[in-house]
Amino acid sequence: MTHFDTIIIGAGPAGMMAAIAASFYGQSTLLLEKNRRLGKKLSGTGGGRCNVTNNGTLEDLLAGIPGNGRFLYSVFSQFDNHDIIHFFENNGVKLKVEDHGRVFPTTDRSQTIIKALEMKMLDLGVDIRTGTEVLSVRKNNEIFQIKTAHQLFTSHKVIVTTGGKSYPSTGSTGFGHDIARHFKLAVTEIEAAESPLLTNFPHKALQGISLDDVTLHYDKHIITHDLLFTHFGLSGPAALRLSSFVRGGETVYLDVLPQIDKEELTALLESKREKALKNVLKSLMPERLAEFFAAPYPLKVKHLLPKELEQLIASIKRFPIPITGKMSLAKSFVTKGGVDLKEINPRTLESKKVSGLHFAGEVLDINAHTGGFNITYCLCTGWVSGIQPLAVSRIQ
Repeated sequence: MTHFDTIIIGAGPAGMMAAIAASFYGQSTLLLEKNRRLGKKLSGTGGGRCNVTNNGTLEDLLAGIPGNGRFLYSVFSQFDNHDIIHFFENNGVKLKVEDHGRVFPTTDRSQTIIKALEMKMLDLGVDIRTGTEVLSVRKNNEIFQIKTAHQLFTSHKVIVTTGGKSYPSTGSTGFGHDIARHFKLAVTEIEAAESPLLTNFPHKALQGISLDDVTLHYDKHIITHDLLFTHFGLSGPAALRLSSFVRGGETVYLDVLPQIDKEELTALLESKREKALKNVLKSLMPERLAEFFAAPYPLKVKHLLPKELEQLIASIKRFPIPITGKMSLAKSFVTKGGVDLKEINPRTLESKKVSGLHFAGEVLDINAHTGGFNITYCLCTGWVSGIQPLAVSRIQ
């Protein structure tokens, strides 16, 4: 068989969910994937545990999708994060909720999620072809022609779910953007997002220190989450989230103790006047970080001059870190930019110019934070694009 109602290009979360939705609604469905296995990028998410969604409210979801999240109002009204949870639970996957609303399979294995999607596709009769790279997509007399190395497939509906350009080793090479350009659709500028931050920060003593729920500030952006000092700069969710708003040349500010304001911290230190400064700070933060902040000052709290106490508190609450750049797309989690949303119907995810041509997932100009938000919008846009009826009547 070479003709299908719907052909989906790319078997990431958006593609697999699109295939499930299309087949569930009675469309003969073909899923094409150039990798030998399904969900290659998905297998590495959440440290290999697959943070499959976030259990927050609609506003939580939109806050977790800084790159054009408002475009997804109509999508989320049709299929949202709670529908994702119900889908996996109804298909035999037990889930658990961790900090910040992150949802994982109880097995802590991404393969649990990928296998559930695969089995659902097979149950619904989706024709899955891995190791099959699409070379071109054309349209002639309302029929799409999808050319691979060995076959030509046809369909009335095509869903492009090829991802962005981050981690190209997983197959995300930007081919979906090439398809869009072929059909004269605009593609916005591509750059890295959810990317570790590079710094010229000279303090090697901090490398490897992990901090829970600290705050990074830049301009009007305030991110409170976990942070990791690395040999190249900053990583962890706080740094990854801030990377959507910086490119290099900025200075960001770290509040190590966001739960304690300056007045409370001053009072706490003054109440421990007889104690060693390092020991007092150790009760508030990791030992190596306490040693770092205490190093320039007298041994005991009581020997701090008023100006020194003020400087110490200022450095803890607003520590400047110059950003020199961020990791390349090849080492970033998410692509910022993609198929211009002005080209896309927000209710159906169909091209406004080309009937029957849909886009879902990271190929679109949408970028989300880690913590389950990125996979959420991919799964949801996949479902919504899949359920759309065919643009024309089927070939008899």
